[in-house]
Amino acid sequence: MKVSKLAANLVGSEIIKIGNHVNDLKSKGAEIANLTIGDLNSNIYPIPDLLKEEITKAYKNNLTNYPPANGLLSLRQAISSDIKNRWNLDYSENEVLVAGGSRPLIYAVFKTIVDADEKVIYPVPSWNNNHYAYLTEAQKVEIETSQSNNFLPTAEELRPHLKGAVLIALCSPLNPTGTMFTKEQLSEICKLIIEENKSRGEDEKPLYLMYDQIYAMLTFGGDHFDPVSLFPELKEYTIYIDGASKCFAATGVRVGWSFGPSLIIDKMKALLGHVGAWAPKPEQEAVAVLLNHPKEVDAFVNKFKGEIANSLTVLHEGIQNLKNQGFAVESIQPMGALYLTIKMDYIGKTTPDGKLLKDSSDVVFYFIEEAGIALVPFSAFGNSREMPWFRASVGGVSLDEIKNVLPRLGQALKKLS
Repeated sequence: MKVSKLAANLVGSEIIKIGNHVNDLKSKGAEIANLTIGDLNSNIYPIPDLLKEEITKAYKNNLTNYPPANGLLSLRQAISSDIKNRWNLDYSENEVLVAGGSRPLIYAVFKTIVDADEKVIYPVPSWNNNHYAYLTEAQKVEIETSQSNNFLPTAEELRPHLKGAVLIALCSPLNPTGTMFTKEQLSEICKLIIEENKSRGEDEKPLYLMYDQIYAMLTFGGDHFDPVSLFPELKEYTIYIDGASKCFAATGVRVGWSFGPSLIIDKMKALLGHVGAWAPKPEQEAVAVLLNHPKEVDAFVNKFKGEIANSLTVLHEGIQNLKNQGFAVESIQPMGALYLTIKMDYIGKTTPDGKLLKDSSDVVFYFIEEAGIALVPFSAFGNSREMPWFRASVGGVSLDEIKNVLPRLGQALKKLS
């Protein structure tokens, strides 16, 4: 049976493929530290008590019919107030759009701004931009980043590609690396976008910036910076992506939000209204209550990110210890989010049974089998399979699991030749 060209050429998630393999092995009794999925183990990291209580209360009060297409007014007002108090950003409730997590909002940004064959610029590695570019038939411009800049794009790397582009997609703290922009790095990029838009005629589409800051509250390596706070004139060109999933350990609650210029937000609302991508009404009601209690929010986030930072630090120090023993590994000091960036420079090596590790995928599956540790290669985020860098997510494992897997990893490294 024939399907659409779009469906026929869709590429499945490499992360899901690895995760399924891990789950199969664990069901057979294997001990594996699963550092693949950017999720939280809710038994280790439960959602805030107030959020849980309010979700339950909302269901008891039968708030189970359709919410407004752009989100409950009470939630949009709470978001407007929170981003003003937290980031000093001025957006009214009518410039806020709520959806079932951040994914449909990112998709809506692409579909609202980008026509077929128009240029979209984003760094690699980065999460899912390659797939959203495909779904919009965009002309993708992938900026290959490097360890020297913490895998974040620089203004000079972006500059040659701006002419004709309609969207730049950035994220900080970045998924998959857990690194984040300094004030200087982001400022230079913002100046480029302002300069480019000033050069365009009235009949030309502007160059928009999608700024994903879903991990903004989970920072421990410095301050979070955002475009409009640095340059208020970027307000008419910047669309923010944010939500409850990461900062409140609430990935399954499915409440995300976007805010930006009314022109774009209104069109995104219309698009998602046809898709039916709104967040459940009880969860929206509960998140609104939580955001209106900033002391509870701050207390939860500070405790939660402290625990995540501790796990990342233990993993980072473990990798550095292996490096000091002479193994070809490296890791970048964690700065934010749930992730540690790890280099395993073993492509081209041979396993004890004589198998050649041809690419990063082979390396991943070797360490799953030999060390009981599952990582995600940067090839899942747009890089080539020859790149020896990997994402480790600590949200789904305990501190003890991390400590226990490090000696196993060392033993597996010793077996390679």
